[in-house]
Parts: sequence; structure tokens; C-alpha cells
Amino acid sequence: MPDIRVRNEVLQLLAPETSWLSTGWDGGRIRADAAYNCTVPDGWDRTDLDEYIAERRTQAGFEHVGPTLLTGVEMTHARCARLTAERDAGDKNSSKDSIDVLAVATAGVSNPATLFPEEDTAADPESHGDSDTEHPEPGTVNLLVHVDHPLAAGALANLIAVVAEAKAATLLRETGFPGTTTDAVIVGAGNSSGGVEPIRFTGSGTPIGAAARACVRDALQASLGARYDETPVPETVADAEYGVVTDRSANVFRP
Repeated sequence: MPDIRVRNEVLQLLAPETSWLSTGWDGGRIRADAAYNCTVPDGWDRTDLDEYIAERRTQAGFEHVGPTLLTGVEMTHARCARLTAERDAGDKNSSKDSIDVLAVATAGVSNPATLFPEEDTAADPESHGDSDTEHPEPGTVNLLVHVDHPLAAGALANLIAVVAEAKAATLLRETGFPGTTTDAVIVGAGNSSGGVEPIRFTGSGTPIGAAARACVRDALQASLGARYDETPVPETVADAEYGVVTDRSANVFRP
């Protein structure tokens, strides 16, 4: 399983030769020895993100390049959850009897995003419209998930959807919001060296998908509990410092 280290508000998930897929800055698919979650300070306004991320890694003493997420949440509120996924008896692609799944979460909801305006009755659509700002304020729910077994390309991509769904369901239960305007996910899987065949399926009905859902739920609940131990979660977008309400309707038609 990966090593987890935190220095100078930078969290490193060290997992050599991992195939990562990131929805964050400069994301996409990358093979790297580590992935990161990095706290940015209040008033942060840097736009040279590649340079900034490299600076923060260097300051923290981390030499490995890898996909990185940014957040306004301090790493003291990061929480991890680990679970063993039993091998599916019908899956001939796994040579292991069990597979470890790990999730690392940081959660802040200062910039919530709601999809149904009627569920946010206190929101003022003129002040909280459906818009993207050039420099969104970082509240952010960030998730790093690692599976210690190779996954096929489609299975790794599908794991993003499984993780995002578990995040939305957990946030709805705990905060009333399905997400924030800056949520991001990184998923990673072990390399396929040594003739190990990648697993092809990671849906919620599979052992890996089920384990990932549980890890995301539990790590996210714990991070929310740590972050909002003494301060309340905003009840509506209008109560939050930032946020958006989707108050537009699309044209719906038959194909």
C-alpha cells in the first residue's frame, strides 16, 4: 500500500510506478511515483500553477513529480480510510486473493454548488448564479484513491465516476450539498508489470468499487467532522462565503 506523508501542508501519497488519472490541474492520465494534495494559503492568487506546485513540493522535501490537487483545507483535517476488497471469484484477471483500496479526503464546503434551486430557498440567484470565476475560492472536496492492483483503462476511468458518486451521496447526507465548485479526484492503480492482468470492472457492484465507495464515504465523513468540529457547515449557498446555484434550464428534445 502507498506511504502517506505530510510536510509543510503538502500530503504525498507515495506509490511507485502507479497509473494515475486526475481531474485536477493539468490532469489526465500519468504514470508517476506519487500523487499530492496541497493546501494553499488564505488570499492565494497564483496563476502559474505548474511553477507553484513544483515550489511547494520542493519546500516540503518531496522529489517525485506527480498529479497534484489544491485546496484551502489544512492537511490537519485530512483523513484516510483503507479496506480490503475480496477478489471476485469470477474474475480471472486477478492473481491476488485480496486487493487493498485506500482513500484520502480533505473536505471544505465554503463554496457549495447546488443543482436544484428550490432546495436552496435562501439563495439569491443574482448573487449566486451559475458561473465559473477565473480564480475560484478554494473550499474544495479533494479525494485521492489508490487500488493496489492494475486496472484496465476503462476500469480506472470508471473508478472516477464511482468515487464522485460516493462523494456526492456522502456530502448530500452530511451537508445538504452534492459538492463544491472546485471538487477534484485522483485515482490510481498498481502497474501491470510481472504479467499481472488488469482488472476490467470497477462498478459499485464489484469488490473494488464497493470498497472504494466505503473508503470515500468514511474518509470524507471523518474529514468533515475534523474540519467542522467547532464551526457549522453552511446551511445554504447564501449562507456560504462562495458558491453557485444552477438556476438555468436546458432545452430538452427527442433525438
